[in-house]
Amino acid sequence: MTDRATEPSTRPRIPGSPVGKDDSTVRPPLASDKPGPLPDKPGPPAGAPAPSLPPGATVTSRPRVPRRARLRLTRVDPWSVMKTSFLLSIAFAVVTVVSVAMVWQVLGAAGVWDSINSTVQEAIGGEDTADFRVEDYVGTSRVLGFTMLVAAIDVVLITAAATLTAFLYNMAAALLGGIELTLAEDGH
Repeated sequence: MTDRATEPSTRPRIPGSPVGKDDSTVRPPLASDKPGPLPDKPGPPAGAPAPSLPPGATVTSRPRVPRRARLRLTRVDPWSVMKTSFLLSIAFAVVTVVSVAMVWQVLGAAGVWDSINSTVQEAIGGEDTADFRVEDYVGTSRVLGFTMLVAAIDVVLITAAATLTAFLYNMAAALLGGIELTLAEDGH
């Protein structure tokens, strides 16, 4: 027995049951399917006499214990992992390029490049260093171009590594059973 649904053509049709647009079997509505007010607390139905308590006894309600479920993660879809990691790596690339551009602008506004130029001119001296500018070697356009190249390579590598990790996890989960998770609802 599998959890997969059978094709509509091979599914047995229950006589007298309604048929949907795609010829799939639709179960008739049950009495419990009708919307209605949900009781706040389980107890006797409305109109029933209240149970009597012995003299001096008080009614205490027990705190509701949160439900817990133990599940096992046995498979990760590599296609979903690839799409998600591609999107996240593009976001990481954009953040990298913007942060490098901001740092470069802050360094320029702080006078770091002028300080480096004057230090090199004083240290080496002579007429050859009069027109030395560090920005000619590590200018904003060169640094941002290199950052974009590294970011594009990172997008490819991160996406490939995440997809490969999903395949490896699926193989390991097939052998070892996967990761066991315990889920619990909030106690509020």
